[in-house]
Amino acid sequence: DTAHGHSAGVVKTIERIKGTWPDLPVVAGNVVTEDGVDALADAGADAIKVGVGAGSICTTRVISGAGMPQLSAIWFSAQRARARGVPIIADGGVTYSGDIVKAIAAGAGCVMLGSLLAGTEESPGETELFEGRRYKSYRGMGSLGAMTGLGADRYASAQGGGMRSAVGTTSNKLVPEGIEGRVSYAGRLSEVLYQLVGGLRSGMGYAGAATLDRLRTGSRFMRVTTAGRTESHPHDVQITNEAPNYQRS
Repeated sequence: DTAHGHSAGVVKTIERIKGTWPDLPVVAGNVVTEDGVDALADAGADAIKVGVGAGSICTTRVISGAGMPQLSAIWFSAQRARARGVPIIADGGVTYSGDIVKAIAAGAGCVMLGSLLAGTEESPGETELFEGRRYKSYRGMGSLGAMTGLGADRYASAQGGGMRSAVGTTSNKLVPEGIEGRVSYAGRLSEVLYQLVGGLRSGMGYAGAATLDRLRTGSRFMRVTTAGRTESHPHDVQITNEAPNYQRS
């Protein structure tokens, strides 16, 4: 699990693992291109994680200039992964349950969730009170706080730029690719998952898909303009009773 999965270090590590334990399933990433998928599949990866800079707490795209919009990354990666017989996992970019629907429709086998679950009671973040509302702390693995702990290896940003631990490294010697923040308290995990699964089922119903495979093969994508995106959200009203599955980001 690294921010740059299409790298020699990751490929060699996969080859070593599969050479020693050929039956051990290996999930590797992250990549956003067809070539990245090929490299990890050739090395022996059994599943591939897709997404660079899509996470809500990630700054990789603006700090390094690297990355790709998540839906495009899923689409292009999935085409190649399907030909290679390797499933992909969409990592990042999920803000609403509808994003799960679109990720799977674009070819993902499943999705990874971060911020959507970070506010749950069961998440490890500390509970905070701010202006009378409850929040849970949330940070990226590329944030200063995480990197001075255990996260620097993922971003190769320790002293000297090598893949080494940054424990004890001063913050001014690190180049973070993430932030630390807070998300609204979301209640029990089971309640959040209920809404997410309900949104996925609803999306499958609109697409006429009885199965996830049918959702992947039978969906159509349309380009959405800025005006169309605005129209997709509640507009021209003030929300007086918040829904459990919607919060304007």
